[in-house]
Amino acid sequence: MPDTSIHRLGNALHRHGEAFPDTHDVPDFLAFLASAPEAFERTHASGHFTGSAWLVSADGERVLLTHHRKLGRWLQLGGHADGDPDLARVALREAEEESGLVDLVVEPEIFDLDRHLIPARGSEPAHWHYDVRYVVRATASEAFAVSEESFDLAWHSIRAIAQDPLADESLRRMASRWLARTL
Repeated sequence: MPDTSIHRLGNALHRHGEAFPDTHDVPDFLAFLASAPEAFERTHASGHFTGSAWLVSADGERVLLTHHRKLGRWLQLGGHADGDPDLARVALREAEEESGLVDLVVEPEIFDLDRHLIPARGSEPAHWHYDVRYVVRATASEAFAVSEESFDLAWHSIRAIAQDPLADESLRRMASRWLARTL
């Protein structure tokens, strides 16, 4: 019997592609999902799934970003699936671990997809991250704690990200998608 989490992810990817027909990555994500059960393990040499959180403030105006220690850029929170095919759960876990926030709520539908190449580093070869992103909402205190994975964390205006031509392209895309959804 197939893993129900993998089946649910496949269905969610199809729904995301229907909801956002301009998302061209869906076929690549579906093909990768079908390629190997190890696709959720970081040891899978060609690449692996990751889960990320578009962690929005209770008022929906700000997003919590990390100044990523390894990449040296401001990005959304997230990380490796480590064998867990429930990527919404992965996104929630990573948001909690990287922010120290509690009482977070993850929305079950995929918010964004981003496939990006991670360059070789040390003994680790270059590989692909198939990043599935979910909206995670802060529902209580927004006082975060910086983890070892970050240089810093900060709440950023979603509107400002959408308008900043120097911001990471995928952050601008998510900011624009969020603003279109909330207008």
